[in-house]
Amino acid sequence: MTIERDILITEVALRDGSHAISHQYTVEQVLNFTKALSGAGVPYIEVSHGDGLAGSSLQYGRSLVNEMELIEAAVSVADQSKIAVLLLPGIGTVKELKQAASLGAKMVRVATHVTEADVAPQHIYAAKELGLETVGFLMMSHMAEVNKLVEQAKLMESYGADTVYVVDSAGAFLPEEVRERIRALKQSIGINIGFHGHNNLSLAMANTLVAIEEGATRIDGSVRCLGAGAGNTQTEVLVAILDKVDIKTGIDVYKMMDLAEEIVAPILQTPQEITKESLTLGYAGVYSSFALHAKRAAAKFGIDARDILTELGRRKVVGGQEDMILDVAAEIAGSK
Repeated sequence: MTIERDILITEVALRDGSHAISHQYTVEQVLNFTKALSGAGVPYIEVSHGDGLAGSSLQYGRSLVNEMELIEAAVSVADQSKIAVLLLPGIGTVKELKQAASLGAKMVRVATHVTEADVAPQHIYAAKELGLETVGFLMMSHMAEVNKLVEQAKLMESYGADTVYVVDSAGAFLPEEVRERIRALKQSIGINIGFHGHNNLSLAMANTLVAIEEGATRIDGSVRCLGAGAGNTQTEVLVAILDKVDIKTGIDVYKMMDLAEEIVAPILQTPQEITKESLTLGYAGVYSSFALHAKRAAAKFGIDARDILTELGRRKVVGGQEDMILDVAAEIAGSK
């Protein structure tokens, strides 16, 4: 039976949500979660370390269970769903991608900084050769002007990506900024457009609905907002809203409500809410991984971590530039 869908939703709690539980998913949790999501009709379920394939490390956080075991477990019970993985060039390699594909993964999202799509071609080419559906995932999209975003999306398209995503990694976008970017992509590229939101400014749902209005058909969500920072667009709420406005997702609203309550709620170490820290991340427009480093630097120099994060955002500092956090903290302390 073919399920009619206007929007294809990817559930990211088993990847993005890994950040929120320090990458401690068990095989049993993944089996139960995936089986319930598949039973509810979720078309795509992303499973991997929070930082993608091969992310388990001292730098990014050790996984409790090897992600390949988690991917294999998810595939074994995903009767109605396809399992997706995330790959960040420089962390994951084609080797891990081939292993994930051999275990039954059907889609890969190749993730780069919004201005660095040119590091992705070999991974996209390899994914296509493996027969995987392939997504160009432009992280920290708020850091690029519209014309730059379009340029980078066109690169992803030229490499063979089936879809390109506007990714609000820091939860920093305002709705009109999302509208402008999705509209520009819709006018400029010929492949599917997706949106991945974070809720640090309490705008993930609003931004997602605007993206859909402007033509995005691939949308990410996380059950109970289980994701980095303040979490993502809440999947079960999104499905309910879209059902109310007759946008077909093919997902059972009641089953999503039930699994959120019975399976996901017990996994949450603390409720996903907008704390002072996550609000600062959205306000500053920086990665959630900067928060702990900024907190330590603030304690060392006797200053407010929020000042550090805000200045990092102003300078458009990105992942891999964590060494600048101490420098910024020293400058702020010296100016007081």
